[in-house]
Amino acid sequence: MATAGLGLWKLLRGVRQLELHRLILALIIFCLLSMAFLAYYISNNPKIKEAPPLPFSDCGGAGMAPGSSTGAAGWAPGVQRALCLFLGVRLGQEIIAILESSRFRYQTEIAPGKGGVPTLTEQNQGRYALIIYENLLKYVNLDAWNRDLLDKYCSEYGVGVIGFYKANENSLLSAQLKGFPLFLHSHLGLRDYRINPSAPLLYITKPNQVEQGLLPGDDWTVFQSNHSTYEPVLVASTKSSVSMAHFVAGSSRPAHATVVQDLGLHDGIQRVLFGNNLNYWLHKLVFVDAIAYLTGRRLCLSLDRHILVDVDDIFVGKEGTRMKVSDVEALLNTQNKLRTLVPNFTFNLGFSGKFYHTGTDDEDRGDDMLLEHRMDFWWFPHMWSHMQPHLFHNVSVLAEQMRLNKVFAQEHGIPIDMGHQHGGVPTSASARYRRGFIHNGIQVLPRQTCGLFTHTIFYNEYLEVQKSWTRVLEEESSFSQFCSTLSAFYDASVQLRKRPLYRRSASLRNTSKSSLKSGSLWQNPCHDKRHKDIWSKEKTCDRLPRFLIIGPQKTGTTALHSFLSLHPAITSSFPSSTTFEEIQFFSGSNYNNGIDWYMDFFPLPSNVSTDFMFEKSANYFDTEVAPKRAAALLPRAKVLAILIHPADRAHSWYQHQRAHQDPAALNNTFHAVVTASASAPRDLLALQRRCLTPGVYAAHLERWLLYYQPSQLHIVDGALLRSNPALVMEGVQKFLGVTPVFNYTQALIYDDSKGFWCQRLDGGRTKCLGKSKGRKYTEMSTETRAYLTEYYREHNVELLRLLNRLGQPLPSWLRQDLQSTSWS
Repeated sequence: MATAGLGLWKLLRGVRQLELHRLILALIIFCLLSMAFLAYYISNNPKIKEAPPLPFSDCGGAGMAPGSSTGAAGWAPGVQRALCLFLGVRLGQEIIAILESSRFRYQTEIAPGKGGVPTLTEQNQGRYALIIYENLLKYVNLDAWNRDLLDKYCSEYGVGVIGFYKANENSLLSAQLKGFPLFLHSHLGLRDYRINPSAPLLYITKPNQVEQGLLPGDDWTVFQSNHSTYEPVLVASTKSSVSMAHFVAGSSRPAHATVVQDLGLHDGIQRVLFGNNLNYWLHKLVFVDAIAYLTGRRLCLSLDRHILVDVDDIFVGKEGTRMKVSDVEALLNTQNKLRTLVPNFTFNLGFSGKFYHTGTDDEDRGDDMLLEHRMDFWWFPHMWSHMQPHLFHNVSVLAEQMRLNKVFAQEHGIPIDMGHQHGGVPTSASARYRRGFIHNGIQVLPRQTCGLFTHTIFYNEYLEVQKSWTRVLEEESSFSQFCSTLSAFYDASVQLRKRPLYRRSASLRNTSKSSLKSGSLWQNPCHDKRHKDIWSKEKTCDRLPRFLIIGPQKTGTTALHSFLSLHPAITSSFPSSTTFEEIQFFSGSNYNNGIDWYMDFFPLPSNVSTDFMFEKSANYFDTEVAPKRAAALLPRAKVLAILIHPADRAHSWYQHQRAHQDPAALNNTFHAVVTASASAPRDLLALQRRCLTPGVYAAHLERWLLYYQPSQLHIVDGALLRSNPALVMEGVQKFLGVTPVFNYTQALIYDDSKGFWCQRLDGGRTKCLGKSKGRKYTEMSTETRAYLTEYYREHNVELLRLLNRLGQPLPSWLRQDLQSTSWS
C-alpha cells in the first residue's frame, strides 16, 4: 500500500514539473513575441507621429535676438547661436536672402570644406542652433569620426539638420540614403504639387492649396520609406505612370514626397530633407517653416501682418488713361473681396486736386463717383500739380502746392486727417533689405513690394525698373514739413500675389503703423537711374571710396594707411576730430548720420577714372553689421584685411589699452581673460570674447564673403608688411589695379630708432608715425602665449582651409605656425 502511494506521489510530482516547464516556456515565447510585435509596431505604425519635444517659444518677435536666451539645454544666456551652413556660394546667398527678407535676427557660419566640421561647442555651450547642408550626400558620407561628433552634438543640444539633394547628370536613378531607411528616386518630372496637412512643421505654409500643373524641370528627387519617422511635407505626382512603374505599385499616379520631415524616431535627430533646391517658391516657405520648427520657434515669423496698399495718381493722367466709373466699381469690389481675408481692409488713395475733371466725360464721371464714395477709402495728398517734391528748391512754393491740395480736399469733403499717410518710401535695392525709419519724429514706412503702377500704359517699362531703390533723406528744414503729409519719392502700389502665403486664420491687420526697424541700410543712389534722377544734382557718387581697409585692430592698419597715402593716385579720407584717421561709419552710431555725412569725409576727385579714394576703420573687421552695411553702399568696393598671429594681436590690444588706461586694472583683466574657465562669470566671458574674438579670423572673413565676392577681398600679411613693406605694397597695388605703379622701395626707409619703416624724405630724413605707433611692448609671458596659442589653434586651422579655398596665399606667420605644431 505504501509502495503504491509513493508511486502515485511521484507521478503527480512529475506532472506538476512538466506543467511548470511548459508554463515557463510559454511565458518565454509570449515575451519574445510581445517584444517583436512592439518593435514592429513602434517602427512601422503610421499613427505614431510624436516627435521628440522641442522648447517652443511663442514666436511673437521677429526671430532670435543677438545675445538672447533660448532656454535650450546647454545654451547659456548671453551666448549667441549661429546657423552652421555647409554651403556653396549660390545656395548660401539664397538662404541669406530668405533669412533677411524674413526679418530674422541671426548669425551664420560657413563650415569648412573637405568633409570636416567646425568647433561645435565653446565653454561647454553649443555654438549652433541649426545645421544646413547644401548637399545631403556630404552629410551622409561624413567620415565616422566627424559624423559621430555631429550626431552627438545634435542629439545632446536638440539641434536639427536641413539637407538638400539636387540631382545632376551623375546621380543614380534610385539609391538608398546611406545609414537611413530612406530611398531616393531622381531625375523625375512631376506635376500637381500639394501640401500634406499632417506635417508637424507647417506654420506659415497653408496646407489647403494645390499647385496644379507641371513643376519646372525634370531633375526632381522623391523620397520613399515605410518608417514612421518620415512624414511627407510636399507631395506630387509623376508626369506619367510609366516613369515610376519599376518601384511603385497600386495607383497609376500616386503621390510622392519631394520634401520629408524626419521626426527623429529613428536616431533622435530631427531633419527636413528637400529633393531639390530653393528655386521653387513653395520650397522657400517650407524652408522658413523648417527653420522655425527645428529651432523650437526661436527663429520664426509672427503671423501678424501689417498691410497698406496705395493707389496713386488719383485724378492724374492724360485723357484715355484715367479711372472711369467701371474702374471705381472694380476698386470697390476688390476692396470688399479683400475684406473677407483682411478685416477692415481699406485702399489708400493719393490725389492731386489740380487734375480733377480734366479727362473725358466718362473719366469725369469716374472722378465724381470716387468723391461719392470718398468715405469708403483712406486718402493722402500728393502735390497739387503732381510735381515731385525733390524738384522744389523754394520752401514757400512747396508749401503753397501743399496748401492748394488741402483746400481742394476741404472743398470736396475728402478726409485727410485720418492719420494714414503714404505707404512709405523705397528704402533699398532689394526687398529683403527694406526697413522703415524715423526722421524728426516722423514714421516713414518701407516699400515691401514695388510692382504695379497706376500708370498701366507704361506697365512693361515699369517692370524693368523694379531693381534698385535707396533711402535718401534730404536734410533741408522743410523735410519734416512735407514728409508728414506726402511721400517725397515716386509712388508705387503693392503688387498682390495670389499664392498661399499665410494661413487665413492669421491675425492680419490693415494699418499704416508698420514696425519700424533700426536695421535700415544706406544704398548707393547712383546704381539706379531713377533714384539718381531724384537725388540732388549737387551730389556725386564719385566721392565714395573705391576700397576699404577693414582691420582688424592692432594688426598694422595705420601703417598700411600711411603707405597707401604716399601713392600719387590714392587719396585717403579726411581725418575725424574724434576718431583720427578712422571714420567708423559702418560699425557704429555714425551710420545714423547718413550718406552726406559720410561723403563729406572725401574730397571731390580730380580724375574719376584714376583717383582711388579709400578709408580705414579697423573695427569694421569684427563688427557684425559692417559687411552688410558696407556692401549696401559700396557693393563694388575692394576690401583689404591685415592679419598677424592672433595671439600677438590680442597681446598688442592689451598693451594698447594698458597705455591708455589704468595699467594695474588692465593687467588683472588680461590675466583673468587668458585664464578664464568654463565656470567663469558671464561678465568675464563677455570680456574674453571682446578681447579674443577679433582674432577668430576665419569666422569674420566668412561673414564679409557673404556680401563680397572673393575677388574683392585681399589678405595682407601683417608680419611681412612690418618686415618688407615694399613687397607687400607691390601686391596691394596689383590687387587694386592702380596706376602708375609706385616705387615703395625708394619711398620707404627703415628707421633704427623707431624700429619700423618710415617715409623717406630729402636729405636722408624720415617721417614716421606718431609715438603711439610702433611701440615696443614687453614680451608676452610663456603662460599667456601657451594659452593663446591653444585658444586659436582650431581657428587658425579654419583660416588655413578658408584661404586655400579662396586661393589666397598663406601669411608667413600662419605657415610658420603650422610647421611648428603637430596639428598641421
